[in-house]
Amino acid sequence: MIETFCALLCAHVATDFLFQTRRMALAKAGRAPGFLAAHLAILAVLSTAAIAPTDPAAAALPLAIVVLSHLAIDLAKSLAPQDRLWPFMADQGAHLAVLVLVAALWPGLWAAGYWAGINWLPGVMVLLAGLVLVTRAGGFAVGLLMRPWADVELPTGLPQGGTLIGMLERGLIFILVLAGQPGGIGFLIAAKSVLRFEATSKDQRAGEYVIIGTLASFGWALAASYATLALLAALPDLGILPARP
Repeated sequence: MIETFCALLCAHVATDFLFQTRRMALAKAGRAPGFLAAHLAILAVLSTAAIAPTDPAAAALPLAIVVLSHLAIDLAKSLAPQDRLWPFMADQGAHLAVLVLVAALWPGLWAAGYWAGINWLPGVMVLLAGLVLVTRAGGFAVGLLMRPWADVELPTGLPQGGTLIGMLERGLIFILVLAGQPGGIGFLIAAKSVLRFEATSKDQRAGEYVIIGTLASFGWALAASYATLALLAALPDLGILPARP
């Protein structure tokens, strides 16, 4: 079951956060049929490739459930405000619930696929999904959380500099947690505080904005990183991470 879930999770994460452009996401919110169909086609292809069923007919129903439920969830999300965090969280939570359900009802889906003999592949899929969730999905989540204070004036910096900094800091947290060195995150917080101090110390609103965004970014990265570790613990050891206690 766990291998099936990990494969479907990797396909879902890649579909939503790697192969979905901003234009596609906005068009989906407006329920544009062409973009929505393209999004679902990508999901269908990636999910099928991740499972690689030896008997396509036997895998047709669970894969159809994954794709059709994704359609229903995305349509429901299009009715909610697009500039708030809760629809994003509810959308992703619903997608994950469907993947858990499919993996529970068809636990042998992975074992019946062409990749079943590659013991390390589910772990690599989990690492990829975790990294994308930490960096890309975390950026969307933090951005939506901070949207109500979008009018706060921050010191002018590089174009998209804040977005890149956020992705890098969450990526570093992911590496530190998986490497068994979470204590290094404290140095990361200290370094960012020093670098941001001069820019925000004279403006309380800007300072609070940065603090909220930083805490949200670090919190997301920690939660997603430890969730990745929990999934990895249920899979064969990849041999590239510190020994498990």
